[in-house]
Amino acid sequence: MTSNPRGPAIFVADAAALDFLNSIATPIDEPVDWIDDGAGWLEWLKQAGWVDDAVLERLQAQAMPGEMEMVAAQARSLREWFRGFVLKYKGKPLQASVLTELEALNRLLERDEKYTQITLQDGDAPTLASQLQRRWRSPDSLLLPLGEVLAQFVSNEDFSNVKCCEGPSCTLMFVDHTRGRKRRWCSMAVCGNRAKAAAHRERQKNLAP
Repeated sequence: MTSNPRGPAIFVADAAALDFLNSIATPIDEPVDWIDDGAGWLEWLKQAGWVDDAVLERLQAQAMPGEMEMVAAQARSLREWFRGFVLKYKGKPLQASVLTELEALNRLLERDEKYTQITLQDGDAPTLASQLQRRWRSPDSLLLPLGEVLAQFVSNEDFSNVKCCEGPSCTLMFVDHTRGRKRRWCSMAVCGNRAKAAAHRERQKNLAP
């Protein structure tokens, strides 16, 4: 796989599902979409660590012309659908009634093909262990771990703690797991520092004669 000219993807959400939503963002001035084509989709998955590099390389080699672009388009559609769901319910606990809105996600999860194999567990004295495997039959199977991550997020995360960065132009989302739930920024090194600098300029302006 070639390197991604977009630069390193952003993983600041403290939740894999929101890191996926943050695969399109405005880190400086212009929006960047890390999965706007097949190559970007593969590179983003590699950086996320959701799929072994060997699997990514094999599926890329086996893909028909344009096939990976089609899967990337499906991933973008799923991203925007899930973004709408998260924005609708963030800041409050999810209710059981939302299940009807998750049918698309359940349809994706139904495609999965997993099986268990007996393997050796590494250690000073290797022992037998059961390990869950997945059949990667085609490029669209790369959507399966994505569906799994989204399902785990919906089932296990408290949506009361889902927030949008308060940076004026920032589009990044995160889960606030801090003590007191006082996190406001995607990153103190970026939006946090910008806010500090803006507040400092405002104070200096008010002090000026």
